[in-house]
Amino acid sequence: MPAPTILVFDSGLGGLTVFREIAAARPDARLVYVADDVAFPYGAWQEGDLEQHAADLMAQLIAAHRPDLVVIACNTASTLVLTELRRRFALPFVGTVPAIKPACAMSGSKLVSVLGTEATVKREYTRALIRDFAQGCAITLVGSPHLAVYAEAELRGEPALDAALAREIAPCFVQSEGARTDIIVLACTHYPLLSARLAGIAPWPVTFVDPAPAIARRVVDLLGAAQAREAAPKPEIHFTSGRNPSPAQSSALANFGFQLGPADAL
Repeated sequence: MPAPTILVFDSGLGGLTVFREIAAARPDARLVYVADDVAFPYGAWQEGDLEQHAADLMAQLIAAHRPDLVVIACNTASTLVLTELRRRFALPFVGTVPAIKPACAMSGSKLVSVLGTEATVKREYTRALIRDFAQGCAITLVGSPHLAVYAEAELRGEPALDAALAREIAPCFVQSEGARTDIIVLACTHYPLLSARLAGIAPWPVTFVDPAPAIARRVVDLLGAAQAREAAPKPEIHFTSGRNPSPAQSSALANFGFQLGPADAL
């Protein structure tokens, strides 16, 4: 049986946090990562425009790469366009949505924050997850205007100052009646790229919930477990801009298993 092709798609490189887990779960698969850097960041788009853009681009990617499964490794895109993609295309899509249910089940203080892009925290989809799965927790929604951009800059070797990161996450830390936030849902795939730094500047210890392991498990549920092979196909990465990564970015991408040529575009 041939190895499946899995397409992992994000507006930028945040989806690498998801890609890493999928690569570990299905090392035999042909993995194709597409960064829609021309359109980054998605949070700045109008909903209708983004929905049309993502659906049109996905049609091109499916025609070019013939995937057996597509992972939308972006909360903003998933909460907006998954339904339309599943309607238009006859292959499985795995989305990325805020991990509110497991976070609330884990919380001891019952104070949980959801840290996402401004677009994600405004979505009715996110609010519906809270209504269905809060399990008695008080949920604080925090829309960060800059954190995804800071994560992309980190991969370029241009780290943001601690003070800038601290401003983005400060509203997540809530104290109420002797209790305080103990769980923060990372509702943007870019944010786990900064997990170590965020933990270092947090005013008190919290658990950051990354959805990537659950996404990888869902991929395995749909495609089955890995099969033994002599050599796994090399992963591919493509940028919709066709640009060349910076040296620092290339080094970071090498840590995810990519071997870049002079330019990787659609």
